[in-house]
Amino acid sequence: VQLQASGGGLVQTGGSLRLSCAASGRTFRTATMGWFRQAPGKEREFVAGIRWSGGRAYYADSAKGRFTISRDNAENTIYLQMNSLKPEDTAVYYCAVDWEATTQWLNKDDIDYWGKGTLVTVSS
Repeated sequence: VQLQASGGGLVQTGGSLRLSCAASGRTFRTATMGWFRQAPGKEREFVAGIRWSGGRAYYADSAKGRFTISRDNAENTIYLQMNSLKPEDTAVYYCAVDWEATTQWLNKDDIDYWGKGTLVTVSS
């Protein structure tokens, strides 16, 4: 299984970025996939998750109203559209998959695979 994340970068406060995570190696039809982030000196935290089948999404409070998670079944790719970015969004963002999850919420202790992180830096 491979999860290839991309799309991070440097953006000013109020700007937007779109992260992508291309998945391969196994069927994801029964999985929940999503995004976590880890800021320096902090624990990795859940940002958003999506059920591959049906596309139902769930967001952390910090992401609600600003971030949108989506998936492209044909491309086996999930996306995280991030708008109205704030300096506190600065972190390394990781995509992840859990095949046993039954909802669109993800627990970092139950993740089966992690992608390599992509750095998002929001300047003030």
